Amino acid sequence: MVVVAIIAIGSAVVAIQWPDNQVRALEREGARLAALLEAGRAYSRASGMPMRWNATEQGFVFEGPAKQWIAQRPTHWENKQTMALLERPVVLGPEPIIAAQSVVLALRERPQVRVRVSTDGLRPFAVESP
Repeated sequence: MVVVAIIAIGSAVVAIQWPDNQVRALEREGARLAALLEAGRAYSRASGMPMRWNATEQGFVFEGPAKQWIAQRPTHWENKQTMALLERPVVLGPEPIIAAQSVVLALRERPQVRVRVSTDGLRPFAVESP
């Protein structure tokens, strides 16, 4: 009986702490977006050309004069349930210090599940769980 109770308690603790698959997928999307935004920021800085990132109904898009670089970037989310919530496009440069900006990622079927990808303008974009 004691062994069964210990196993039950252990299972309950693991179930409480084990993140939902959709939450983990959204966090992966956030990490992927942070890496893409940093790549765009670095390219904009190195080339001296302005770059913006914007959400679309199907995914997202980089905007700017660097057409060849932009054409090589993905434009969709890996998880079809992901959507980006933002007030205005993210400006990625070319200045070395940009304005503080953030993008909130959410799931279409569960909009309360969210992660934030943000920068203070000096540090790299990073994922934050609200």
